Amino acid sequence: MPLLRRALTGLIAVLALAACGTTETPTAQPAAAAGSPAGAAAGPITVTDGRGKQVTLDRPATKVVALEWGEVEMLVGLGVMPVGVADVKGYGTWVTAAELDASVKDVGTRQEPSVDSIAALQPDLIVMEETRDSPLVAQLEKIVPVLVARGSDASGNMRRMRDDLTMIATAVGRTAEAGKLLADLDATLADARQKLAAAGAAGKPFAMADGWKEGSTISIRMFGKGSLVSDVAEQIGLKNAWTGKVDPAWGLGTTDVEGLTPLKDPATRFFYNASDGDDVFADGLASNAIWKSLPFVQKRQVTKLPGGIWTFGGPLSCAQYAEALVKAYTA
Repeated sequence: MPLLRRALTGLIAVLALAACGTTETPTAQPAAAAGSPAGAAAGPITVTDGRGKQVTLDRPATKVVALEWGEVEMLVGLGVMPVGVADVKGYGTWVTAAELDASVKDVGTRQEPSVDSIAALQPDLIVMEETRDSPLVAQLEKIVPVLVARGSDASGNMRRMRDDLTMIATAVGRTAEAGKLLADLDATLADARQKLAAAGAAGKPFAMADGWKEGSTISIRMFGKGSLVSDVAEQIGLKNAWTGKVDPAWGLGTTDVEGLTPLKDPATRFFYNASDGDDVFADGLASNAIWKSLPFVQKRQVTKLPGGIWTFGGPLSCAQYAEALVKAYTA
């Protein structure tokens, strides 16, 4: 998704472009220097991507360009440093689970990457997310094979994330690494669930949001049931208190501060993300009478997540998020 604050204003139009273990970053070799991954087959690989299209590579990809941050995180976690990434600076702000090497080239914005910049890197694979009515995939496929991930599916986002990771890992010959990432995530979730239960927080209601301001208007984006971070929170024993309307792909819904008034349960804890430093909850709503009347505000149950936990990421970001929730409930 475009760098959050600005892109959120056009959320419905760009959702398809959006997007959208442990929290320690695995050591990743630059793709150009990595050679054939250990244990990977040297022959052709065929992968069925999110479009249902079969993508065939002569050998596991090592020079990869990635156009969405969730897939970038997955690649780095697998030990494959992309040669090119869309909006490198933005990635560094919003994603801390898997850091990029200084050698990674910026290939433009996520909504409008530069085809020329991508071609100049001579990649052997491009990884991107599903788009609707976009000519970009066809343009890129003239250069190199394109692997399209689903990116999000509110009917089962954790399952979708795992499938996307496995698909990408197959294309780069890193299935063993994918297995370890998922096993580490499962261990983190199990540990988090146990800690929440021990703290008496099992079944507690939560809400998760981010927000932005245009002029004097503050908009709030809720992460409803089916969003990736909601799936994570529910797997560790929490209950999403937001029951408002959300979209079927991302599980996201937009409201205003008055729309938060149905969150009446005094046990609700409100989490939010503001990694770019534009904190509308602490700043823009500080004197808002409706905001100050909300039970979770009055009870001081509002938690700002640590910067750089990407809410549309892979297993490493999911683990970061789970650990942040546990810390809030057990501190």
